[in-house]
Amino acid sequence: MTQAVAPPLGEHVRVGGRTLYTHRSGNGGPPVVFLPGASMVGLHYLNIHDRIAEHTTSVLYDRAGTGYSERIPLPRSAAEVADELRGLLWATDVRGPYVLVAHSLGGVYARRFAQRYPDQVAALVSLEGAHEDWDDYMPPELRVQHGAADAPMPELPAETVQRFRELITAKLAGWPEAVREPMIEAQLSLDWMRIGAAERSNLVAVFAELRRGGPIPDVPYLLFTANGIDPGQRLFLSEELLRVQGERKLAMYQALAAAAPRGEHRVLAEAGHSWLTMDQPEEVVQGILDVLNRI
Repeated sequence: MTQAVAPPLGEHVRVGGRTLYTHRSGNGGPPVVFLPGASMVGLHYLNIHDRIAEHTTSVLYDRAGTGYSERIPLPRSAAEVADELRGLLWATDVRGPYVLVAHSLGGVYARRFAQRYPDQVAALVSLEGAHEDWDDYMPPELRVQHGAADAPMPELPAETVQRFRELITAKLAGWPEAVREPMIEAQLSLDWMRIGAAERSNLVAVFAELRRGGPIPDVPYLLFTANGIDPGQRLFLSEELLRVQGERKLAMYQALAAAAPRGEHRVLAEAGHSWLTMDQPEEVVQGILDVLNRI
């Protein structure tokens, strides 16, 4: 294990013998808690967090092993991640029930939290949250590999790194400079890229864990689908596969919303998966506020 890196904003908190990063703003309840996707960190959601903090308590954090939290071996079970989040919220005196806003891989951990602590969840907001039904909708080329960890990530060509730098710089243009610049450098580091790959390498196992975990509570459940193309995915997938993926994930999230007693589905027509909170922030903020008004 290595020590946590000093964050450009927020603080470190000791939870269960580990150092976790968190940033809290606003007052009141129910608190809104952001669960990042793999390769993302809490501060990637700062633009949404600041707007929500005008209405209620808002919390950003990094899971152990990621971002500005202490490094530990990855991947982990969804239950361990859920329990860690509960410990952090109690250690920082943020009392539930909570509105969990979860992006990509964070969606697995949010629903596992809801399974384990149903009375502590006021609502769920899925920002294209990862779901165990994915393989049922996707062609073989896009299905989750059976338990295989990602291959070791090689050094990226300088041209690719520069393209990522330009993309990330544009997406974080509205962030304070003191936050933006260290985040860009950290996200471009091979260390952070490998951490993201490691954290999502046990998707098959955590999907199975969710299936065994039972139902989630009957609370407002808003699911967003990003219908635009993620620029980074164009480096790995053909235009035809991107088209098929878009159509089938839309069908999946529509079905999930329809199956939930208090489900709702919204489309972000111009947003890509990784950057949806930056591509269409107004729509995401409004969705969270609408959920708060339904509680």
